[in-house]
Amino acid sequence: MIKMNIDTLVRNNIKNMSSYSSARDDFKKLNDKKFIYLDANESPFENAINRYPDNKHTELTKVVSNIKNVNVNQIVFGNGTDEILDLIVRVFCNPNKDKIITLPPTYGMYDVIAKTNGVENIEIPLKSDFSIDKNEILKLSSSCIKILFLCSPNNPTGNSFDTNDLTDLIKGFNGVVVVDEAYIDFSSKQSLISLINDNNNLIITQTMSKAYGMAGIRLGMGFSNQKIINYLNKIKPPYNINVLTERKALEELNKIDEIKKNIDLVLNQRKLLLSCLEKLDFIEKIYKSDSNFLLVKVDNADLRYNQLLKNGIIVRDRSNQPLCQNCLRITIGTENENKSLIKILNQL
Repeated sequence: MIKMNIDTLVRNNIKNMSSYSSARDDFKKLNDKKFIYLDANESPFENAINRYPDNKHTELTKVVSNIKNVNVNQIVFGNGTDEILDLIVRVFCNPNKDKIITLPPTYGMYDVIAKTNGVENIEIPLKSDFSIDKNEILKLSSSCIKILFLCSPNNPTGNSFDTNDLTDLIKGFNGVVVVDEAYIDFSSKQSLISLINDNNNLIITQTMSKAYGMAGIRLGMGFSNQKIINYLNKIKPPYNINVLTERKALEELNKIDEIKKNIDLVLNQRKLLLSCLEKLDFIEKIYKSDSNFLLVKVDNADLRYNQLLKNGIIVRDRSNQPLCQNCLRITIGTENENKSLIKILNQL
């Protein structure tokens, strides 16, 4: 159990500021009476979207709380997970002073967000087998190193990190630990979301873009203790989740059985695609995946990428990432899409 004094990590100006109060924040609904709203300078003409959205996302929070088995005060929503990651950096990191740690090859937005906010990114590369260099991370101890970003399952490598390594880092790192679980629904390992109750330096981020099939609405989720969530909400723009996004999310989350079925289909297709790729001579290695994609090392990534492109198939060349020379990242498609991919690959 880790109980850190989170207040000492938060920027002083964030601690001392008052959050923006919207018109609906000022209004306290006392009963179910139908009110006339003349408080927020909205258009009075009804068209289903003329009113501002619920700034507290009350209905969505309740639904996600039940699905994830967390309290409603342990959730924050973002316009994509990237917004939440940005909020985290801005709450804890003083520009031109504080630092974060990332483990390349990993999700590129951690570095972009850090640089945008004037925060140094200390990169500790993964080992050659894509495992964490835990000891090297724990050697770094400084009051200026505020956040450790861990992506598990990792993008672009696809592997889940060892659970013991993750828990050791949560307990041993003298700062905030963010575990990005964008791909957790495809993993054989359990989410670490339950650990937020006993480790108040832990933030879990997840997304509606992958397993939930809602990349187009840009909806990310953050889970932590109430104190951290309150700080994130303190600087979060009001109404950052629009009415249409929330409605669509609620509609899709009502089909949770269908979502689970689609996850199973992806996992089955991942297995089948793996077996087909293993038979191709120009594929040198296929890395173990706990995600909805495979990282595949080929003889010549640029050549194979362009051959696929000419045949109407787009994959991603990750050769510019550390440890990923001549590696293509291939998303698991539908059965028909995967068959088309294999057909083309067999012709190369």
